[in-house]
Amino acid sequence: MRSTVVPAQVTTVEDKITGNLGLSQLLLLTVPIFGGSAFFVVLPPFFSYALYKVVLIAVFSFTCGLLAIRIKGRILLLWLAVILKYNLRPRFYVFNKNSQSKRELPPETKAEKIKKPDTKKEPSPSLQPQLGTAEKVRIEGFLSNPQANLRFKTNRKGELRAYITEVQ
Repeated sequence: MRSTVVPAQVTTVEDKITGNLGLSQLLLLTVPIFGGSAFFVVLPPFFSYALYKVVLIAVFSFTCGLLAIRIKGRILLLWLAVILKYNLRPRFYVFNKNSQSKRELPPETKAEKIKKPDTKKEPSPSLQPQLGTAEKVRIEGFLSNPQANLRFKTNRKGELRAYITEVQ
């Protein structure tokens, strides 16, 4: 008897049940049958024909059929779940391991309370260059010129540089 090791990446392969249809696709294609019969029984007039029931069942069947279409090896329902999960995620990362919240601070000694040197922090240099009014007007003139070629490049440190080719 021969045995082979199956890599972990291959365990997500979906089995084909009928033709090229997998289990999830077959479920999506059979749900309208049971859902349509439930609509027929539950919605008024009970157990009788109504045009709005037929339209509702047709829309439900079309939607389930559309969600069963396979694109790049995954059904549209799974793609929709990925998009919804991405859009519903929190936008800001709030955790900061350096916060002092719920931490026990070491007790201060009397010497530390008495000695507190005055530390005057010098203002940190701004990353934006300070431009005069004349330079700002000149740059705005370059930017408003449609013939000037404006390019942005980043270096290895992540600094953004703007390059304008001067046209005379």
